[in-house]
Amino acid sequence: MSRAVGRVGVRRRVALGLAGCLLVALVPGAAAQAPSGAGALRMNQVQAMATHNSYHREVSFAEQRLMARHDPGFGTLLYSHAALPVQLERQRVRGIELDVFPDPEGGLYADPLIRRAAGLPPPAGPEWRKPGFKVLHWADFDYRTHCVTLRGCLRQVRDWSQRSPGHAPVPVLLELKRTDPEWERRGGAVSPPWDTAMLDALDAELREVFPESATVTPDDVRRAGETLEESVLRHGWPRLAEARGSVMFLMDNDDASLQDAYRAGGRESLQGRMLFTDAEPGRPDAAFMKVNDPTGAGRERIRKLVERGYYVRTRSDEPLTQARGGGTGRLRDALASGAQMVSTDFPVPGLAARYGSDYVAELPPGEGTVRCNPVTAPPRACPRGHPPER
Repeated sequence: MSRAVGRVGVRRRVALGLAGCLLVALVPGAAAQAPSGAGALRMNQVQAMATHNSYHREVSFAEQRLMARHDPGFGTLLYSHAALPVQLERQRVRGIELDVFPDPEGGLYADPLIRRAAGLPPPAGPEWRKPGFKVLHWADFDYRTHCVTLRGCLRQVRDWSQRSPGHAPVPVLLELKRTDPEWERRGGAVSPPWDTAMLDALDAELREVFPESATVTPDDVRRAGETLEESVLRHGWPRLAEARGSVMFLMDNDDASLQDAYRAGGRESLQGRMLFTDAEPGRPDAAFMKVNDPTGAGRERIRKLVERGYYVRTRSDEPLTQARGGGTGRLRDALASGAQMVSTDFPVPGLAARYGSDYVAELPPGEGTVRCNPVTAPPRACPRGHPPER
């Protein structure tokens, strides 16, 4: 069955289900707590592992020697991820992060200063000079990526998704980056500002790759006459069955001016927008939150947020402490917190071996690629031995 046939559209199906959701509509947080069968499991009532800086590849040894002179902490940049389809197909990853730089004319990041200083030619490949958004970590410094353009990265995800139409929704975290002032002063690239026009262009590029039927957007969640936050807290997120085969886009940035530019023009509840913003509770656009530290007070904060109905991202390791020591305490806290998106740099065995341990961040054995959320999933919706996605 094609995705277009199998998933009619989240917005339409949610509207049709209004009659059966009266209790949930009247009681804040009831969507996450109401008893229900397996078919009623919602997309925020599951949990999966994601990768941090999912596109990242480390630079050459010659460039690493130069990195050491400029950045004492450059060791945290020495990791490489598999290509996105490999992560999704073979590493049980169900969430990715992409760092995005604007490049409307093309070629802005095509000749990194550190590469030039190492006596190396510009990176090969025409993608560097094409107009459009680029995906990399740190312009002119930590630039290597296995998918240069945002379109290219997203097409890899789209193509995998079309081959796997029953997959649970995949959150795509986008960090909207600017060039480093120090490297600008050295003669490096100067990125254009993330103003409303640039953010409009970003939304357009996302829609260019993913049709409406393949995404969950704020418009799919928000109810008529309510803010996005009111809709999430009163009615909950779309049902998992309705959202399978889709992606959702999350804004990593908590920069107030950038978020204001994205919400400008009467879009306080993200009307017509593609991304869910990282907003604090009480704001009209509050539906997604980023709480990177799941330990101590962070664990309890995340738990309270997900109990109320918010969608939360946290990190199981940062930056290399767990990889060097092998401890899994932070991972256990992240999973127990109920955060729906738990990001790691070490999704499979072997990646931490270079740092002296066998650390790996994954769901417990036998719980599938996606598991029922330990905080929010109703027990009747999660019969033992039947994970939401194997």
